[in-house]
Parts: sequence; C-alpha cells; structure tokens
Amino acid sequence: MKSFIFFVIERRHQIASLAVEHMELTAAAVIISILIGVPLGIFITNHSKAAKVVINFANLVQAIPSLALLGFAISFLGIGMVPAVFMITLYSLLPIIKNTYTGVMNINPQMIEAARGIGMSSRQVLFMVKVPLALPVIMAGVRISAVTAIGLVTIAALVGAGGLGYLVFSGIQTVNNYMIIAGAVPACILALLVDYLLGRVELLVTPLNMRNIYVSAKDLRRRKAMQKAVFAGALAILIAVLAVASGKAIVDSRQKSITIASKDYTEQQILGNIFSELVEAQTDIKVNRQMSLGGSNMVFTAMKEGLVDMYVEYTGTAYINILKLPNNTNPDEVYKTTKDEFEKLYGIEWLAPLGFNNTYTIAVRKETAEKYNLAKISDLRLSAPYLTFTPTVEFANRPDGLVELERLYGLKFKAIYPMEAALRYKAISTDSSQVVDAFSTDGLLKEYGLVVLKDDRFLFPPYYAAPVVREETLEKYPELMDVLNMLAGRIDEETMIGLNYQVDVEGKDYRDVAIGFLKSQGLM
Repeated sequence: MKSFIFFVIERRHQIASLAVEHMELTAAAVIISILIGVPLGIFITNHSKAAKVVINFANLVQAIPSLALLGFAISFLGIGMVPAVFMITLYSLLPIIKNTYTGVMNINPQMIEAARGIGMSSRQVLFMVKVPLALPVIMAGVRISAVTAIGLVTIAALVGAGGLGYLVFSGIQTVNNYMIIAGAVPACILALLVDYLLGRVELLVTPLNMRNIYVSAKDLRRRKAMQKAVFAGALAILIAVLAVASGKAIVDSRQKSITIASKDYTEQQILGNIFSELVEAQTDIKVNRQMSLGGSNMVFTAMKEGLVDMYVEYTGTAYINILKLPNNTNPDEVYKTTKDEFEKLYGIEWLAPLGFNNTYTIAVRKETAEKYNLAKISDLRLSAPYLTFTPTVEFANRPDGLVELERLYGLKFKAIYPMEAALRYKAISTDSSQVVDAFSTDGLLKEYGLVVLKDDRFLFPPYYAAPVVREETLEKYPELMDVLNMLAGRIDEETMIGLNYQVDVEGKDYRDVAIGFLKSQGLM
C-alpha cells in the first residue's frame, strides 16, 4: 500500500493532468450529445415513423464495438480528441434520445389539452409544459450518458486523445498494477462524482407537484434562482470548452509543429519520446506527441493520411506486413528495397537505422525449456501439442506470424489464444500459457526469465529500427533531417533492452527514460 501511495505522489502531476483531459473529453462529448439528442428526441415525438428509424439507429450504434468505431473514425477524422469525442458522442446519444422521447410521450394528455385550452401556442406548450415535465426523465438519460462516457473516454487513449486511459493502457503494457490502479481509480471517482452531481440536478429540475411536497413562495423563488444558476453554469462550461479548443487550435496553427507518433508498446513509446525530446531540444519546432496509437497498420495509415509526420518503423514490418513482399533475410537488401518503395509509393523517407535489430522471437518458460529440452524453434515440434501459445493479436494476423510459423516449423499447439501484447506476459508468468511471441529487445524477457528459442529456419526477416518521415515534412522543415539522423547507429540491442527494462521493470516514465538517454549521449 505504501509503495502505491509513493507511486501516486511521484506521478501526481501526470495523474492530475490526465484527469483534466478526461473531464474535458467527457464534457465535450456529453454536451454535444445533449445538443443533438434532446432536440432529436423532441422532434420524433411528433413523427412516429422517424422515431422508429432514429431509435433503431441509436440502438445499432450501441452494438458496434467501440474500438471498431474508433478505427473507422480515424480514416476521416484523424487522431486525437476529435475521433474520440465523435465515438463517445455516438454512444451517449441513445439514453438521451430515448429518455427525451419517453419523457415527453408519457406526459398526461389532459395537461397538454388544458394548456392549449387556455390559449397557449404549440411553442409555448413545448417549452412551458412538455419540456419542464419531461426534464426529470431527460436528466436521467443525461446522467446515464455522462457516467457511460467517463468509462468510454478511457479507450480514447488508443487514438492519442489522452485521459486516464493512458495510464491504464501503459500499466497493462508494462505489467504495472500501480499504474493501472492510478488510472482506473480516479476514473471511478470521477464517475461517482458526476453521477452524484447530476443526481442533484435531476432532483432540482423535478417539478414540485411531482414530488408531493409543500413549499412556500420564498422556497419557490429560491428554487427558480438555483435552476437559472445551473443553466448558467452549464452554458459557461460549454463556452469554456469551446474557447479552450478554439484557443488551442489558434495557438497550434501559429507555431512550427510536427506530430510524432508511436505504436502501443514500451519500446515504441520510449523511441517516440526520444525523438520528440530531441527535436524540441535541437530546433524551435513544437512536437505534438501521439503515443500509443495502436498497431503498425493504424500508425502507418495515420502517416499516409498526413495525420502523423514521423514515427519509428522496423524494416521487417514494412517489408513483409506493409509492402507484402516475400521473406528476405538480407538486412541491406530489405532496407534498400523498403526505402525505395516507401519513397515511390507513399512519399515517405526512411532515415538511417538506429542500430538495433528488434526481430520477432519465440520464448518459453525456463521450466518448459528444461522439461522438453528446447533450444530452437524446431525443437517445439514434438512438445507443441502439450503447450498453450499466447501470441499478440498482431502476430496472429501477420504474413510472417502465426500461420507461417506453424507451416514452416510444422507446429500444432494444444491451444492458441491471441491477446493484447503485455497480457501475454501475465499469462506465461502464471503458467496459463507456456509459449509467447516476443521482440528480441523486450525488457520483460529478462524480468520473467524466459528462454528465447533460436529461429533455426530463418522465419523472421531483419527488423532494424529507423525513423520514417513524410517527405512533405522534410521539405517544410529541412533542419529535421540532420536532427533525426543524430541517433543513427547509437542504439544497439543491449542499449534498447536496458531502456525497455527501465520502464517495464523499474517502473520509470517513458519520457524520463528518453531524457536520461539523450543526456547520456550529450544531445540535451
């Protein structure tokens, strides 16, 4: 418990900053949902055919997996806050639309007739009778949407939108329970706080005649004043969110800036931070960091669409997974072909390699290696039917991954469970699985004492890491070429393993490790 408290104290500024981002994303999505959902809910009360279409569409959206919706949104909304708010808004609409529709439709028809009988217009009936009487039900829908949105915002970290989900996913990737709790607990507290506050607002907007209590004229005036204050506060929050967003956009547009991204595992986040800090230290260019964007295809797609200016890629990934070329174990040929094809097909420049080869490996528990006498991947052929394999989802779907591994080595495992990268280490540490795919520079290989099996049939191509940059970005900021090449040949396998170990095992922050490395190289 003391260790966790020390961890929270040490990361308090980061946790607070991410909590603010979490609230900003939630507020933006819920406010947009209210502005769309309430008028739409009111509209369909007078159009029964439209009601079925709208409610069915909202139900359909709820059935779409959030990650699938995020992946789809990236293709036309980019990365960062916008696709995240888009996704959360869509998921938040259903309770608001349904509750608005239900609240208005369940009003006693006699009350509406009475209002019309005293000469009220349709507009007056709507705003003076229907909406006030339906407000408690509408607020219940808003309350559900807001609490749900806080949970959904956690996923927004996967597209670089920030929020407390960044800590949760970073903790999963580094198998750091303190980090997971440090992200999850504040999110739970925010959900409970928002639920309580909106519950009070729901009570406040409930008409007194529906609560069966007697109030004096003074209490009634006080209540109306409080309702006005709540409305003014909500309006102020909306204006503040819009002002901050527009102000940030104006400031960003006036600065020299580039976007540097990374994939969603430790090594990539370290390298992304190293290059981000290097660029800001050596130039006057501001870096927009979009770390942990997902797998290779997601980051590469973002770069093709101009949403990312630079990230670190691996020659084998580009050669096999992106260019779909047949396996080649010659490092120089793979690099040259990849460099030429990327420039010709995508307008992306490969800079000088960093120096280390982070190839795929197959690793097993030490006890498993001793029991079945395993040293090479080919040794798995006899023992595989007794072993469970937990590869990453990406490895299970790569041309040089699971299918080719089984074909080339003739393997037939007892069971195969593709899973999130860091969770496979938890699985093998508890003997839930005995075999995993890994990267040769993973710090967790050392932490869990895993035995790396030799690729004796040369399945995996060379995976030399190198920065890749959009040619348009280099033309705009030519000074970047020399700066990014400062790290050429400076990071060997041993160095990269050490950097990964500092994050995965020692629990250091990605940025702190990056800064420490740059200082050790005399570059900061």
